[in-house]
Amino acid sequence: MKQTLEQDAEVLEARIRAYQGSYYNGEAEISDAAFDELWDTLKRIKPDSPVLHQIGPDALDGFPKARHLIPMGSQEKAANPEAFRDWAGKIAPDTFVVQYKLDGASLELQYEQGALVRAITRGNGLMGDEITRNARRMAGVLPRLDMPFTGGIRGEVVMTRAVWRQGYADKANCRNAANGLMRRKDGQGCEDLRLICYDAAAMGDDGYFQDELEKVRWLKDRGFQVTETATFTDAEEVIAYREAVSSKRDALPIDIDGLVVKDRKTDMADLRRDRPERQIAFKFDPEVAYSILRSVEWSESGATYTPIAVIDPVRLAGTTVQRANLNNPDMIRSLGLTLGSAGAVVKRGEIIPKIQGLAPSGTLPEAGEKTEISLPTLCGSCGTPLEDGGSRLYCPNPGCPKRLLHRLHKWVAVLDIRELGEKLLRQFFEAQRIRQLSDLYTLTQEEVAEFERMGELSAAKVIRHIRTPRILSLAAFVAGFDIEGVGETIMEKVVAAGFNTLEALRSAQAEDLAAVYGLGDITARAICTGLAETAADMDAVLAAGVISIALPPPDTGQPLRGFSFCFTGELQRMKRSEAREKVKALGGTVKSAIGKDLSYLVTPDRESGSGKNQKARSLGIPIIDEEAFLSLLNQGRRSLGEA
Repeated sequence: MKQTLEQDAEVLEARIRAYQGSYYNGEAEISDAAFDELWDTLKRIKPDSPVLHQIGPDALDGFPKARHLIPMGSQEKAANPEAFRDWAGKIAPDTFVVQYKLDGASLELQYEQGALVRAITRGNGLMGDEITRNARRMAGVLPRLDMPFTGGIRGEVVMTRAVWRQGYADKANCRNAANGLMRRKDGQGCEDLRLICYDAAAMGDDGYFQDELEKVRWLKDRGFQVTETATFTDAEEVIAYREAVSSKRDALPIDIDGLVVKDRKTDMADLRRDRPERQIAFKFDPEVAYSILRSVEWSESGATYTPIAVIDPVRLAGTTVQRANLNNPDMIRSLGLTLGSAGAVVKRGEIIPKIQGLAPSGTLPEAGEKTEISLPTLCGSCGTPLEDGGSRLYCPNPGCPKRLLHRLHKWVAVLDIRELGEKLLRQFFEAQRIRQLSDLYTLTQEEVAEFERMGELSAAKVIRHIRTPRILSLAAFVAGFDIEGVGETIMEKVVAAGFNTLEALRSAQAEDLAAVYGLGDITARAICTGLAETAADMDAVLAAGVISIALPPPDTGQPLRGFSFCFTGELQRMKRSEAREKVKALGGTVKSAIGKDLSYLVTPDRESGSGKNQKARSLGIPIIDEEAFLSLLNQGRRSLGEA
């Protein structure tokens, strides 16, 4: 018999209480993601639970954990003007508020009646380390406001370039130095850091701020230092401003790596999303360096072989680079790279070096004879011929030992079983004791104690951590089985599209999954193949009774779930932005371009010869007018499917 929601809530409350002490004390028996999954599931089915409103205990070692007032989600990113124009056309704000994107570490200051009570690092976006004592030593952190404000202030902890040159030049850059100092247990050096603010939210009052410029003025009036802010009414003006700021960034006193562009109107519901839609990080073009490609090494991860370029040393974004990512065979072919080529090297996100193309002719002296880059042909682990899929070179053998061991490592990482280290896991694998994930749950303490450097106490600890009950989201559970090219983010999209149980996933056809926005045929086939290959192991893991999959959220009657809309032209009964929000509120998705997986194109003139209308007709996508669209909003999913 299925448990009732009340029974589910009781189980969740008991598990959270059991884990909370170790979680807050930095010795968590489960991962942050697993703890947050428990927390969020309880919040969904029993929002008034007292467990959700208690403050965690003080840490015995390290910084205590604390929750953010508003989630610090990831920002959407635009790496070029085309991507920014696409976002701007979709959001269509009356005014763009544009701020410098500071290159430091995010911090939330929490105030109660005007007094600073907590300073919390970003952490996992929902919960971070409380570093209040360290924050009080930083410039720009106000211990008390001039008014009884209760809420959060957001900012970025930065180190100026002058301070870095004077005392911390041994660190790679200002960001690394700032991150290290702000987390020092003794707080030494925090006086060399500065907080620059950009956001604020009042606790329990979503209407306290209704305008992003109003927030900036309010922060300045309180005495906070705020990030540089400008406003524009046209997307092209923002693009021009980005170029102007990028050209002078090296002369600024602090590091910035782009702009943050927001709708001027404050939308608290949007800010609470994991990835807010009404703001975007408009990144600068990455710094480019030029170097000669000398050789290619092949990095093996699971079944995939990834090419890594070995280049002449070159300085890039403050570090010396000798190796750069080449992604896959298709990239090598499309760029026309050969050994001896002069390549253009950038850092993705200013972190990971990558060759993005050939250097302009004459940039570097000729390197002599150029030779073709050869691809490995056999798997180094099982000898199976590798398959060149273009976007990846991989071993297709599902029983490849290297592939199986990688899956075990991935599962242990997802569950954060810290006591089961890489060396011990390899011993189990090489002894043929563990070959699939479900084998972990048949291990006994006596068996573990027999392995090298293990005793009874250590073995007991390993078994206790393996057998600690965990509730995983469906996305995390599937991602833990290490299906090639399929991570948790992709699975979250699949689950959000309505495939929110293991049974629904297994019964889905590749064409069903390919229709999910952002997937495509290759990924859809990989999911179907991977689910089939791991079905028995998944069932065995669940049957062991240690791991369970979180219940799907209750059906809230969203008639547009699984359907997507694109709008063109002006609507008469509502603004396009309002129409987009109505679609999202009913579970649908909004797209800015026509693609084969689009459900409907909404236009004031179905007979128009516009480019979008023509493309929709060529793909067989239904074209509807505003009246038909409004009618769909009021119908259930079954009626929508018949429209």
